[in-house]
Amino acid sequence: MHAVAVRFELFVPESRSLKDKRALVRPIIDGLRHKVKVSVAEVDHHDTWQRAAVAVALVAESMHRLQELLQIVERQIAFAPGVELLDVETAWLDPESALTLGE
Repeated sequence: MHAVAVRFELFVPESRSLKDKRALVRPIIDGLRHKVKVSVAEVDHHDTWQRAAVAVALVAESMHRLQELLQIVERQIAFAPGVELLDVETAWLDPESALTLGE
């Protein structure tokens, strides 16, 4: 099993309200959920007009497939209209420590 959780910090420069921000962030979340079939949610900056944090969880059968999916997700977010990618934080699940937890 291979898994990763990724947090994307976004700047939404054209947003002048929370409604404006949602109109730009919601299509990113919905697109990832439906096109790439990943778990995704807005996780921070809910009351800030020009900032958003989106987290994505990915699980795959191989490291190669996981990296492919991660690249697709990063491209979708980096090239989304109306937002700028500020930072990416990645947390990899170590399969060895996951096995010891389940024992």
